Amino acid sequence: MNLLSKYINRTDFKDYADFKENVSLIDIESFNFGFDIVDEYARLDPTKRALVWCDNNGKELILTFHELSKLSNQTANMLLSKGICKGDFVMTMLNRRYEYYIVAVALCKIGAVLIPATCLLTHKDIEYRCINADVKAIIATDESPVIDAILEAQPQLPELRFLFTISDVCGFLNFHTEIKAHSCTLRVIDKPNLDDKMLVYFTSGTTGYPKMVTHSFKYPLGHIMTAYFWQAVQDDGLHFTMAETGWAKFSWGKIYGQWIAGTAVFCYDYYGRFTPTDVLPLLAKYRITTFCAPPTIYRFLIREDLSKYDFSSLTHCTTAGEPLNAEVFRIFKQMTGISICEGFGQSESAVILATFRYCKPHPGSIGLPTPIYDVRLLDDDIDVTDTGKEGEIVINLRENQFGLLIGYHKDAEKTRFAVETGCYHTGDLAYKDKNGYFWFVGRKDDIIKSSGYRIGPFEVESALQEHPAVLECAITGAPDPLRGQIVKATIVLAKGYQASEELKKELQEHVKKTTAPYKYPRIIDFVLALPKTVSGKIKRKDIRKEFDTEG
Repeated sequence: MNLLSKYINRTDFKDYADFKENVSLIDIESFNFGFDIVDEYARLDPTKRALVWCDNNGKELILTFHELSKLSNQTANMLLSKGICKGDFVMTMLNRRYEYYIVAVALCKIGAVLIPATCLLTHKDIEYRCINADVKAIIATDESPVIDAILEAQPQLPELRFLFTISDVCGFLNFHTEIKAHSCTLRVIDKPNLDDKMLVYFTSGTTGYPKMVTHSFKYPLGHIMTAYFWQAVQDDGLHFTMAETGWAKFSWGKIYGQWIAGTAVFCYDYYGRFTPTDVLPLLAKYRITTFCAPPTIYRFLIREDLSKYDFSSLTHCTTAGEPLNAEVFRIFKQMTGISICEGFGQSESAVILATFRYCKPHPGSIGLPTPIYDVRLLDDDIDVTDTGKEGEIVINLRENQFGLLIGYHKDAEKTRFAVETGCYHTGDLAYKDKNGYFWFVGRKDDIIKSSGYRIGPFEVESALQEHPAVLECAITGAPDPLRGQIVKATIVLAKGYQASEELKKELQEHVKKTTAPYKYPRIIDFVLALPKTVSGKIKRKDIRKEFDTEG
């Protein structure tokens, strides 16, 4: 039993054309994820699983919607008793802890604004977020680096009134002790409205200071497209998206659309160093039905002997976050029999483009447009591009838009550009083939212009990753007096390979044979690690800065 029929007109489509033409979200006057999804499941089916959580120390917890409803009510009552109410901003730093689900639902119920944050933040990062969002409380894990960073930031944050953590730590309130003192029955007098702020994500800041992406209470409904139509979650199944609570990927894959569609979510918490293969035994142990991970994880997995593991419970696999190399798709399908269905979107949106249930996967393609968005490719003159011509992925805004940002908090200029001009500009480039499938090219800022050619980094990166010596790589443009720019590859080598001039030449020849010869990297640097944001995205800007500094 799921609640999809309350919010979407149909779920049975014969193909993508039928899906695109006929699917629609139902217009609603009010919606609160906490009351209308969590509490409604608790009423209709108290034993229905919401969450299966475990860690690498053998601990395990299963929460039903009934239990989650009661715990979130206690948390909501506790926060209200502290003076945290509708419109106040609360930041979480809960890593992969199950308490995040309780807090997220509680804040939704009382209309306080949730700011998920990663546990990798420094005290300066915490200060920046708390000051810019007027954060009133932080609810955090009890890991020492997190506690230390918060305490170091606290003296600079006079508006920060409460610190909570999940155990007894000096300077913090014990979250579990605090909520136990409060009733499981909740009565909210000042309920939030549909268009009120529900959630703020600080973007990862690949091109500057993080922006505050703001979503309303309509946001979870957009993720019906993400969960049911792309990730193909099953009613009463178990979905596993690999993501920490601090990232928008968590909202994409571990709470909103999944619960609306009736599946339980799986959360694996770990301490210490993480190895991607740690998750492989979990698939069989917990009978996980649908799985989503970034391409980086799949790249690690295909280097293992996957024949040792049981994939029989899995019905569907997806990926997003960066483009998937076609070779990774091919090897994973060969090893497991499962196609990886790619998706594309941002912190500002639900899934924008994807290989949906009704689409045939094309390795390397980011798929077809989600019907709830009017997706176009526009050139530099703001004209719609022809087939095969690259353009910026743009969403032409509709009157009643689900799953898309309502603006950037405290940034009127960016908000006007993003949502008040009639179009939302993603800043990402792609081209469309004759069958309507989209193919990612790169960020507008990352395009390399060399001797009159426009070279997108992804195609060159994809070619390099087909070589067994390459574990990870980043393609950037380096200044050149004759060509304007030339292609530079920064490469992390796989185990068993050593940097050498011979290997550089081998990789250059490999690219020439795999893609257009003019795209080959004329400069190759071997490094131990690529510069990345705290969310794991490659910071090409930092690689380009090396030349600015040297110049």
